[in-house]
Amino acid sequence: MLQRLPVMAAALWWGGLSVVGFLSVPLLFMSLPTAQAGQVAAKLFTAMTWLSVACGMLLVFLLKPARAGDGAAAGAAAPVPLAWTGWALAGVVLALLVEFGIAPRILARENLALWHNLATALYALQWLCAAVLLWRLGGRR
Repeated sequence: MLQRLPVMAAALWWGGLSVVGFLSVPLLFMSLPTAQAGQVAAKLFTAMTWLSVACGMLLVFLLKPARAGDGAAAGAAAPVPLAWTGWALAGVVLALLVEFGIAPRILARENLALWHNLATALYALQWLCAAVLLWRLGGRR
């Protein structure tokens, strides 16, 4: 069970990012007045930030990087390349950067187009980090 936990964490992370960013928020803006949709979207993105941090850090702690000469113990999950934990850490950093570096500027309506576009790009990169982890962990034996 414990050896499948990284796949579950990656799936939750990637799935959450997908549902919030590509389904829920666009539906909000189609269904509600812009100001109201923006307020709800901000709360969804904040919740997604904390889910991203939880899943990403769980992955960092659960993935045992491979070292030269390491042999997997009988019954234990095989070690993973060190780069895999890098994808998890990159996703966490991106989530926190958007939440604490960019979101306050969007809320202050400071150069809105620039900050919104940058936040969108970083969200997409975070989605990519989670997707890479899910793809690699899902194919691991």
